[in-house]
Amino acid sequence: MASLLRPLLLLGLFAGPLAAADWPTWRGPDGQGHSPESDLPTHWSPTDHVHWKTPLPDVGNSSPIVWGDRVFLTQAAEKVHWPPVPSAGGLASARQRGLLCFDRANGKLLWQRDTIYEAKESTHPTNPFCSASPVTDGTHVIASLGSAGLVCYDFAGKELWRRDLGKFEHIWGNASSPIIYKDLAILWCGPGARQRLLAAHNTNGVTAWEHPEPGGAYGNDHNWVGSWSTPIVARIGDHDELILSVPEKVKGFDPMTGKELWSCAGLSKLVYTSPVISADGIVVAMSGFHGPDLAVRAGGQGDVTKTHRLWQHTAKIPQRIGSPVIVGEHAYILNDNGVAQCIELKTGRDLWNQRRLSSGSTWGSMVAAGGRLYVTNKTGETFILAASPRYELIGKNALGETVLSSMAGAGGDLFLRTYKHLWCLGGRK
Repeated sequence: MASLLRPLLLLGLFAGPLAAADWPTWRGPDGQGHSPESDLPTHWSPTDHVHWKTPLPDVGNSSPIVWGDRVFLTQAAEKVHWPPVPSAGGLASARQRGLLCFDRANGKLLWQRDTIYEAKESTHPTNPFCSASPVTDGTHVIASLGSAGLVCYDFAGKELWRRDLGKFEHIWGNASSPIIYKDLAILWCGPGARQRLLAAHNTNGVTAWEHPEPGGAYGNDHNWVGSWSTPIVARIGDHDELILSVPEKVKGFDPMTGKELWSCAGLSKLVYTSPVISADGIVVAMSGFHGPDLAVRAGGQGDVTKTHRLWQHTAKIPQRIGSPVIVGEHAYILNDNGVAQCIELKTGRDLWNQRRLSSGSTWGSMVAAGGRLYVTNKTGETFILAASPRYELIGKNALGETVLSSMAGAGGDLFLRTYKHLWCLGGRK
């Protein structure tokens, strides 16, 4: 395990050169919330240290990505309705689902490409359609639009290909974001009765491989099963592993072939967060809906539950929707109930002793940059903490708008999608 490369250094996973100022996928260059920048802002308000803000046509939970002088964001139009209508097969669908491209310098909308989807598709009002964030390698921009398919554009907005992946059906919708590994676009197609991990060639959308996973209940029977996780890729010894949390397990795959390498049991039937991995190969995976969390060493073979699992928590677990971040020997997370935790990787011990940080609900995932942690709650208040086992609150900044997305850090600025605007916060001129 000594030869494990730090996930942040895996810039070669993307087809094109990756500058430090880019945030090419949900959760940044390594897909785990790490930014290489040290000068991201620590103070702002609705009127101070705002480089620009751009109105958005409707609400949404997806996060922005940044490459060079472009910012990309998925967006659906038309709000959903609750409760579902069984005779209609689900909720009224947002007909217009698309990808928006903005000028990085001023927030001007450069182009918008929409897909019209007429059929019904279920989701919850807190999870609007197009909750998956896009991904780019500097040439292709790929977006998952749920039942409306997987679509790829170039930087000028020209459609390069699209894939019909079938119906995505779950009472709470879908949200997993695509990632790019070498020349493959990889997407967790779930949750629902049919769940699978799929890789398509990013040049033409043709399937390279597909790995099925058991599905489960997805409607009104209250016995729900599903994962909304987004996979990550890390270098383990002499090979790369794609790591994904699925119902009841976290698994490692060969990202080129989809072959399952190992699995570790210990999660619940519902998983909202994405896994993270430390520099020495410790994977932290967390369930949703008060289910267990665990740590396991990557790089095993077959069922590694008894041989590689380091710890598991099963009692008094908070709801977790946003994903953690690992800095050094510790994992940090702000849970949905506003409790912040610093978890020692090798022991599972909470060093912050269930520190309550926010009185409001939090869906945002942690971002680590320059020795600091950034995370935003649903009321639009961002908390900045020291990335240290010694608890230190550096600052709080409020925008006063609903936020169910996560921040992106690029070029000295922070980008945040609220229910009303796309914000660029910082001093870049």
